[in-house]
Amino acid sequence: MSDPRHIGPVRVALVGATGLVGRKVIEIASAGDEVRIVGIARREAPLPPGARMEMFVSEPDKWGEVLDAVRPRALICALGTTWKKAGRDEAAFRAVDQELVIATAEAAKRAGVPNMVVVSAAGADKRAKALYMRVKGETEEALTRVGFKRLDILHPGLLRGERVDDLRFAERAALLAAPLIDPLLSGKWERYRSIDAAVVAEAALGLALRRAGGRFTHDNEAMRRAAREWRRVGEPGEVA
Repeated sequence: MSDPRHIGPVRVALVGATGLVGRKVIEIASAGDEVRIVGIARREAPLPPGARMEMFVSEPDKWGEVLDAVRPRALICALGTTWKKAGRDEAAFRAVDQELVIATAEAAKRAGVPNMVVVSAAGADKRAKALYMRVKGETEEALTRVGFKRLDILHPGLLRGERVDDLRFAERAALLAAPLIDPLLSGKWERYRSIDAAVVAEAALGLALRRAGGRFTHDNEAMRRAAREWRRVGEPGEVA
């Protein structure tokens, strides 16, 4: 996974640093020396304790200039909002979950970034009746056309973890019920089982460093495998 020709940590850009997965990416990367996170955000926000990273704050139309300046090895995109935060307005929802994601991807491609890892959702489908899943599916299709050397799309089920200043009561209720519901989800429904946000973050970091080209979609189990590979980086006997 790691490149023996590389000296020092690999720079990986992160957008969506204030969300559940984004914060976990920062925490995990900061605990080791394999990756140095370059965060790009619209506004300043508290970082996780012990964060070791660079943070650039600018308007989204300037993010391309940041990417061009820092030239990261990969882009991890954990951007996303909720129907409630978007004021239950489709245009506002698409502005974040679709338009900003695609615009950031295009800016990264222009800056020469070869890899992108995007956190999407289990059930994403451009033909879905539900707006959330349809937008996610449409966005995935658009990202495929951007032309990265490698594109990894993560399809987590219900994310487990503590959010900061982001109360989601329906999600909280689902998390409380997850230990009882998860075993009942089988077959095509298994992909909706809950997964720890830290596992998703570990998978994102590991996949960001891979060099084989292509487009790959990862369900919960595939992310767990990628996360286990990430944890082996830096262990005795591994190439650092």
